[in-house]
Amino acid sequence: MKSKDAFLKKAKNKQLVICVIGLGYVGLPLAEAYTRQGIKVIGYDINPVRIEQMKAGKSGMLHIADERVAKMIDSGLFEPSADENVLASADALLICVPTPLDEHHNPDLSYVISTCHKLKTHLRPGQIVILESTTYPGTTEQIMTPILEESGLVAGEDFAMAYSPEREDPGNAHYETSTIPKLVGADSEAEREMADATYRDIVKTVLVPNTRVAEAAKLTENIFRWVNIGLVNELKMVFDKMNIDVWEVIKAADSKPFGYMAFYPGPGVGGHCIRIDPYYLTWKAREHGVSTRFIELAGEVNIQMPRHVIGRLMEELNIRQKKALAGSKILLAGMAYKPDIDDMRESPSMELLDLLKKNGAHVDYLDSYVPEIPPNHEYPQYAGLKSIKWDEEVIASYDAVLVATDHTDVDYKRLTELAPLIVDSRNISRFVPEKLRDKIAKV
Repeated sequence: MKSKDAFLKKAKNKQLVICVIGLGYVGLPLAEAYTRQGIKVIGYDINPVRIEQMKAGKSGMLHIADERVAKMIDSGLFEPSADENVLASADALLICVPTPLDEHHNPDLSYVISTCHKLKTHLRPGQIVILESTTYPGTTEQIMTPILEESGLVAGEDFAMAYSPEREDPGNAHYETSTIPKLVGADSEAEREMADATYRDIVKTVLVPNTRVAEAAKLTENIFRWVNIGLVNELKMVFDKMNIDVWEVIKAADSKPFGYMAFYPGPGVGGHCIRIDPYYLTWKAREHGVSTRFIELAGEVNIQMPRHVIGRLMEELNIRQKKALAGSKILLAGMAYKPDIDDMRESPSMELLDLLKKNGAHVDYLDSYVPEIPPNHEYPQYAGLKSIKWDEEVIASYDAVLVATDHTDVDYKRLTELAPLIVDSRNISRFVPEKLRDKIAKV
């Protein structure tokens, strides 16, 4: 790598200019980590509204306080921009764009590909391009590099390539960007050194031999969770038939100090990575003539959970209230995919809402973190639907409350007192006195 030494010297002196491409759940905290260390960051995003938010010191995300963004702006180290010409002025280009699935559950790398096409017109010798978005093994080498080399520059000689997967967990109070060890993979020693130097001022790095190992490791982390959640969701359905509380079973099993890790059931699996990563590997495995039966079986279990929950709601309404779901008033408690954040990506609550509506229920939702459902590809018909406000008389008027997300700002004791029936997919009974728990149906 011709300019490795000059790059490493700039990194040592904290003189690198970092460009974070995509200022969402991954990109914004990453940019903040650099500014905290006195390192210049350009934040590039194709959404001009997002850029104006940043310039005004607004994060646009509830779990990231506006004060944090304002501090970045005030430091003079953070420059948000929608002008792609800024790409040429950075030493390190960190790509943090979405990698969703298409309508056939195949990988959609269109955001990565379009970013690379933009980059190739601004690429210059001495830069490093690092993908952080989740993807299948081979993306950096087989998809990104050929596009970038259309610039006339050669990867590994004129510019460097690397893969360093994001490990963000929005709303996690125990871990943030700078406290989560960061995998860094590149296909040559010089590129690994440059990638390591890009990150080591902000986080502990873990170097791996090449980009494929890093890409595969990211998938493995989340497939591990996917499979174990599928297992515990299946156990839940089995134990329900045996009249055994799966939450008590998990608590008991978790007392073992080795050989066991607790996973918890729910109404489905949400979040960008865990819901999507298994399909990235499954798709790539088919290209090599390999089946991923174990992963796909877990998927069958996890994907059917919303329907299972609605089925149990129907049963409880019928048995306890002698009512059909059609025509009943249902309050869906929680739209975000996990507690205490506003992240709606792949939230199972959207499917629950859709199933309730399709079965003839009158549905509202309660979620202070999601005051209004944003535009979304899968369920565009619900964009703009607003959360109800906490009103005791209104809550008491519903036939049942279906708890889909266990936000900690909800008074579950009072909710249980007010509602005639609580259908609980998140074990909120742990917040409720024993004398009220007979109003709660765990599903």
